[in-house]
Amino acid sequence: MKFARNVHFEIKMGKTDEFNRVMQADVLPLLKQQKGFKEELTLVSSSKGLGISIWEDRASADAYATGAYPQVLEKLNPTLVGKPNVETFDVTASALAN
Repeated sequence: MKFARNVHFEIKMGKTDEFNRVMQADVLPLLKQQKGFKEELTLVSSSKGLGISIWEDRASADAYATGAYPQVLEKLNPTLVGKPNVETFDVTASALAN
């Protein structure tokens, strides 16, 4: 069963462009290298954000959480207020348009 990690975060005032640059240049390439990674959707509204990553299974997501995720936090930390809040979910339904 697929698994999702939802990361809620707040971006520092004036740091949205830098956040977006780091996501594109550093974070997404790192995610694509992770075993079991399927998809990332990052949503930003004003200073609030939500990152939703989809994984093949819980084991892959857990391996990322303890392996590469600390590196991601280190790269994004200069743009974030505090520490992001992470929630995890089983994916029970999904659909992609053709």
